Amino acid sequence: MNLSPLECRALGCLLEKQLSTPDVYPLSMNTLVNACNQSSNRDPVLSVTEPDVQEAVAGLIENGLAEHWPGRVLKIAHTAKPTWNLSVQEAALLAELLLRGPQTSGELRTNTRRMYPFPDLAELEGCLAVLMEAEPPLVVRLPRAPGAREARVAHLLGGGIEASTAPRAAASSQPGRMDQLEVDLSFLREELAELRKEFEAFKAQF
Repeated sequence: MNLSPLECRALGCLLEKQLSTPDVYPLSMNTLVNACNQSSNRDPVLSVTEPDVQEAVAGLIENGLAEHWPGRVLKIAHTAKPTWNLSVQEAALLAELLLRGPQTSGELRTNTRRMYPFPDLAELEGCLAVLMEAEPPLVVRLPRAPGAREARVAHLLGGGIEASTAPRAAASSQPGRMDQLEVDLSFLREELAELRKEFEAFKAQF
């Protein structure tokens, strides 16, 4: 499989939205464009047009990974789960790797919570093993970068290891620490947003 970066992004969005917001899935073209350009839970953040996404969807359909759902508004659904016989857990991991690139197991556990809350790393590692042992393999564990505490995992749907792996490792002499700080910051932001929602709901009772 040799998907383009935008085909990977579109497939990741379809997998993500099916798990995190099933009420709006399958996605209209407009919703899929917005999902591809979303600023949260994305690396890198993109700014693509509807024709760009239409071309990506056509590529996914050609590869047997998406289909159109006819109706009053044409919608798009992925076919990756039946194609690769993915469980919910495996689909969540693959979506996260497609959307944000290579990550450690700890990062994956934090970042997949909106799709599937892994109770522990043992279950997550078991699902990664299934994806690594698939025919052909869907993900791979990368060699541990110098100074990093953990090795990262990357998807293989783009024809090989994503080019983004090298710049991230070179960005700091302590990539493992920086990655963990990014995850911690993201987690704190999500927790703060959730606390704000709960506080507003509490105030509304009075």
